[in-house]
Amino acid sequence: MIQLIVGLGNPGEEHVHDRHNAGFWLCDLIASQYRSAFTKQTAFKGHLSKIVTKNQTLYLLKPQTFMNLSGESIGAVARFYHIPTNQILVIHDELDLSAGMTKLKFAGGTGGHNGLKSTTQHLGTPDYWRLRVGIGHPRNLVPVGTPYQEVANYVLKRPSSLDQNAIDQSFEKFLQVLPQLVSGDPEGAMKALHTS
Repeated sequence: MIQLIVGLGNPGEEHVHDRHNAGFWLCDLIASQYRSAFTKQTAFKGHLSKIVTKNQTLYLLKPQTFMNLSGESIGAVARFYHIPTNQILVIHDELDLSAGMTKLKFAGGTGGHNGLKSTTQHLGTPDYWRLRVGIGHPRNLVPVGTPYQEVANYVLKRPSSLDQNAIDQSFEKFLQVLPQLVSGDPEGAMKALHTS
């Protein structure tokens, strides 16, 4: 069963709408669905929400360390609550998926994502669940052979209204399979999400 869901992003009003904050967006939606609020937890360097549903406790975490140090917050929560890494889901933006696509996977590499690099470092293993939220890649936005926006700049900008709408729809699909994921059927949730 998933006990901890982490949304990756950067703190601060200036980053609220950044593509890089897709993990924060979905974490906020999950909290809203369960009518739960986040509280600042200085010891964990993050904002934490506790949800109790069907005799199970689920924690939601939004690290406030900035993306590159996200693992500090995640590791602290996992250790304090004795949560095994295979019961952690990390939600992050994914350049290699188009906006509107979400993919659930267990373990693997970081794909160059600094938030995942830090998470793997502080958990001491890559063996945790990830939800890859597609935001598209800037190379796909321009004609072939012409210069494109640097990735670092692209992820720190707001998506187009069309892309934002596609991302929002993908979140709705994920919320439908979330009960399966939380109740201990991640494979079933994965199948439903990928075939819906």
